[in-house]
Amino acid sequence: MRGVSDSRAIWLAQHVLPHEADLRRWLRRRIPAGLDIDDVVQETYAKLTMLAEVDHIAAPKAYVYQTALSVILQESRRARTRRIDNDIEIELLKTEAPEPLQDQQIEARQELAQVYETIAALPEKCREVFILRKIDGLSQREIAEKLHLSESTVEKHIGRGIRRLIENFGRGGRSGTSASSSKETGGRSDDEG
Repeated sequence: MRGVSDSRAIWLAQHVLPHEADLRRWLRRRIPAGLDIDDVVQETYAKLTMLAEVDHIAAPKAYVYQTALSVILQESRRARTRRIDNDIEIELLKTEAPEPLQDQQIEARQELAQVYETIAALPEKCREVFILRKIDGLSQREIAEKLHLSESTVEKHIGRGIRRLIENFGRGGRSGTSASSSKETGGRSDDEG
């Protein structure tokens, strides 16, 4: 999977980013407890970035709002599933679970090592922001204050980290590309922005 094309980046900058403040206000009135607005906005951008084409979108602002609503609904369904899964897990804890097969354990460790390698290969500031957000769970605002960056710069670094992981692993798991093959950035520095 390739990175975001220049034309897609321009389309997002012209048709999506100008509506972010309005989108955030709209989300504040609609977002259920337990969901983070920054996460919803970031996932919305990720979904828009991954679209095969954008030529069919006649009303970009409405499309952005609909995509954000879709993210909220998806996350709400996941939260309900997690609650059900937690109930099931409690029941399963009462019985002894079999150990995963050795080859499954090895494969899982290798995949985890590839994720770590990909994150470690990110530019320093991008890696620091990504870890603070996705591993330590800080909000974009907290990261911006801690690192003396603008929230938009924090968001760009997070997006860059997510794109790198998507490039290396795709949406459904392993893609067969190694972490080192994603170091090509099309002639620009990942530290820009």
